[in-house]
Amino acid sequence: MNRSMLAEFLRSRRDALQPADVGLAAGARRRVSGLRRDEVAALAGMSGDYYTRLEQGRGPQPSDQMLASLARALRLSRDERDYLHRLAGRNPPPRTSVDTHVPAALQRVLDRLEDTPALILSALGETLAQNNLAKALLGDHSRFTGDARSCVYRWFTDLTERAVYVPAEQARQGRAQVAGLRIAHPHSAQARRLVTRLQRLSPEFDAIWKDHDVASRFADHKTLFHPELGEIPLDCQALYSEDQSQALLVLTAPPHTEAAEKLRLLAVIGQQRFAPAG
Repeated sequence: MNRSMLAEFLRSRRDALQPADVGLAAGARRRVSGLRRDEVAALAGMSGDYYTRLEQGRGPQPSDQMLASLARALRLSRDERDYLHRLAGRNPPPRTSVDTHVPAALQRVLDRLEDTPALILSALGETLAQNNLAKALLGDHSRFTGDARSCVYRWFTDLTERAVYVPAEQARQGRAQVAGLRIAHPHSAQARRLVTRLQRLSPEFDAIWKDHDVASRFADHKTLFHPELGEIPLDCQALYSEDQSQALLVLTAPPHTEAAEKLRLLAVIGQQRFAPAG
């Protein structure tokens, strides 16, 4: 780990970004030309003290997951991301069809979506980034680790994962999850390992997998369920990265509808859950 060069690189990439580049308001008075340290830390989901120590060349060696978060927060290109890993004494992630590095252009689109739920998924169904409304509607997916990072894995191993969909749509959603995973299967050892494990753990998955359905995500209409707001019918649109390895899913409601009003309420409620009266 080259602490001094890592610190210099982090400072240079932070200075190169403006608040608008990451969806933040500039504010009336700023003492730095680029982002502040606390802003980068918040974007990366780490403490301000931890990030400050990295920039001062006295922090511990970051994990691969922490480096991935920093690369997304600083909007690094793939080459810059790989360089960041090498400075930290880590091997860069393999450039495969299941690459988890979010392209800066796709991240910028997500940054500008503030009034509707949106998230970025990998080919394995891993949530790579979510805006606040997506966290409020679907839960904060950053807490998952290992195979559980894949929404396909969670769908077939944890039935509580399905509660966000109304019962009438759960079967269709399960088949769509499997059909999407099959696209990544021939190109990724990770996908093949995930399929093998799911076939062993879930007879339901195994039965659907043997139907050989293949389909990428597309424009769709679905009805989601929120514990406080009830059913919310939404339109789902997918925007793909240039190499088709990642999808930005945007959930919208027609204006002046009950669903649109529920999304406005969701922005106020956030991730709060309320106990039943009495």
